[in-house]
Amino acid sequence: MPLEPIAADIRRALETKSFNGSLTFDCGADGVIVLADGTASTVPQPTDCTLTISRENLMSLLKGKLNPMMALATGKLKLSGDMKVAMGLAKLLA
Repeated sequence: MPLEPIAADIRRALETKSFNGSLTFDCGADGVIVLADGTASTVPQPTDCTLTISRENLMSLLKGKLNPMMALATGKLKLSGDMKVAMGLAKLLA
């Protein structure tokens, strides 16, 4: 399943919620979703923070079924870059 439908859902969420900074969800061979400049796209670009996660776990995270702290602790999610930007993701997921 391509990542574009997930990016479209995130774009809809960004219409009513804000996200500061730039972040990449790196889903390996499935591609990337980049949150930057108030939108989400599947075009790679440099960002402040990168979260490496499988497509399946990303879907669970965005649906609130995967706790981000538990995902980090169990290796389902890896973070590199500015942790403050990643923490701001909580506002978008709420």
